[in-house]
Amino acid sequence: MGKIKELICEFKEEDYFDRVNLHIHSRFSDGTMSPGEITEKALYEGLQYISITDHNSIEAYKHIDFNNLCGLNLIPGVEFDCWHKTDFMHILGYGIDVNNPDIQRLCAKNSSETKLDIIRIFSSRKSPDVIKAIKNANGIAVLAHPACCWSLNPEKMVKELISFGLDGLEIYYPYIRHRKVFKFHSVEKFKKISKKFNLLTTGGTDCHGRDLRVSR
Repeated sequence: MGKIKELICEFKEEDYFDRVNLHIHSRFSDGTMSPGEITEKALYEGLQYISITDHNSIEAYKHIDFNNLCGLNLIPGVEFDCWHKTDFMHILGYGIDVNNPDIQRLCAKNSSETKLDIIRIFSSRKSPDVIKAIKNANGIAVLAHPACCWSLNPEKMVKELISFGLDGLEIYYPYIRHRKVFKFHSVEKFKKISKKFNLLTTGGTDCHGRDLRVSR
């Protein structure tokens, strides 16, 4: 956990618009590219660090040759659907041991739980359990696209998540597709919250197609 935390601390805001994308989906959830296609495109576009963060699945990492990435740094990741009280949210895990039994227990049991929003929103996962599993797998836990959380008191929500072990907030995120419509708070609000609580800030395109670049 220490090494991945130190690495992400080194990333600057401009890195997420140039060489880093830590939020990508493959065919093993609701993306269109295979893991191999993702790594090939990342190399072609000059990215240096990426993470495949499929919904409730680590299956992509069984189909990657880590010895043949040609200098591309692939950070093992996952995106879990879960609930915090009445707030439905996604929590990203970075630097996880994908063989960890706690992570594997939380993963989807069928493809519907990785691909269909209407199924995933009925997740029985709870935020404390998700964050604990990520930490047990030597990873760091980051709240994805926080401006979409419908909490009436986002600062209180984040503070409660921190008490469970939350490490960061996803700040450099494009808010496209339905995320743009269901955006309940401003990104600036969460930038202030991250600074107040000294949280890590991460970013990525939330790519489901072929767009691996974060747009400003």
